[in-house]
Amino acid sequence: MSLHSSLLTPNSVSCLYSKSKIGTVSVGSRVRASASDVPDFLSADWLESRRKRPNGPRLNFSAEEAVQYQLDALKYNDQPRPDYGIEVMYRFAGFDPFERSTYFGPFFDLGQFERFRRIFHHSTYRVLLGHKQRKILSSLFVEEIYIVTAAKMCLYNGKQNRFKQRVWIQGSRPEEEEIFQFTMVQRIGGLWDGYWLTESLLDDGDAFSGGLAY
Repeated sequence: MSLHSSLLTPNSVSCLYSKSKIGTVSVGSRVRASASDVPDFLSADWLESRRKRPNGPRLNFSAEEAVQYQLDALKYNDQPRPDYGIEVMYRFAGFDPFERSTYFGPFFDLGQFERFRRIFHHSTYRVLLGHKQRKILSSLFVEEIYIVTAAKMCLYNGKQNRFKQRVWIQGSRPEEEEIFQFTMVQRIGGLWDGYWLTESLLDDGDAFSGGLAY
């Protein structure tokens, strides 16, 4: 993916303090180390656990590629281990784990991965797991004004990129199909500066009509 690491122009920033530039490391970079390279203060199984960590957002992903990557993970959800695809989705999720989220539409407490996982298995979202086919119905880029108030002694008048994509999904079960909408947001500042994260994944229908004990 090619994108600009900064979404603000020089004329759009008025600050009372200066900020130092922080280098960015690709999350998707592969670990190249042997057991002897693991520092003494880390556990003996650190390297192996690092290799098993699910892939997530990458700075070189475009918005479309980020959506595609997540859908591919769900299509092969149980490879290389059960619910690996859902783990990938959780790493892309842009919500605060300490606050209730509208990631699925209604307000849910998704701070624990198990709750996030259950929604994919016990609602219409299960259509995504191991799905057979999919088709992009529409895509839309939206630029929104992004403002940080004087609370941080700095005023930004910049733009935040947002991307929406509606996708038709045919599930693995007979006559199983749904339409979902991804909303991706490109983060400004902080650890995820420039990365596309998933703000919401919504079912066009009533995903929780039968209730949900999550």
